[in-house]
Amino acid sequence: MKGLVLLFTGNGKGKTTAALGQALRAAGQGLKVCFIQFIKGSWQTGEQKIMALLKDRIDFFVKGSGFTWQAEDRDELIRETRKAFHFAEDKISSGEYDMVILDELTYLVKYGMVEEDEVVEMIRSRPETQHLVITGRDASDGLIAAADLVTEMREIKHPFSRGVKARKGIEF
Repeated sequence: MKGLVLLFTGNGKGKTTAALGQALRAAGQGLKVCFIQFIKGSWQTGEQKIMALLKDRIDFFVKGSGFTWQAEDRDELIRETRKAFHFAEDKISSGEYDMVILDELTYLVKYGMVEEDEVVEMIRSRPETQHLVITGRDASDGLIAAADLVTEMREIKHPFSRGVKARKGIEF
């Protein structure tokens, strides 16, 4: 059966959470999952902690060097991001995984660190039965076109707009 490409995008909260749900669902059905996070901060998230308990079914990696707007050296950020992207390409092409999740991959295209054509080619050349999940705001037209399912998370209300800081178990 042909694998699907799922894209979770939009300005609302829930993109990574949806991808985590897909990972759990797939692992629960006996699929081998690789979950790669791009552009995350240096703190340890709840998903990192729980995925360590599921390491026999889900390989979890945090790649890149942090948030793009916090980078002091853009050239170093691009080098690290490109290494992370090639790491993802290697995991996808290995054929070891039934599902690969690329959390916040859309930012790599948005900020010009990886060309959209490279990502679309990676999608097209993956193993035929492999599912691919991509998350992040501002998905490009090419990524939307390459996906089989696109869900847009739309923010209606968020406590951050009232000055409420990110909380353990909610945002990380």
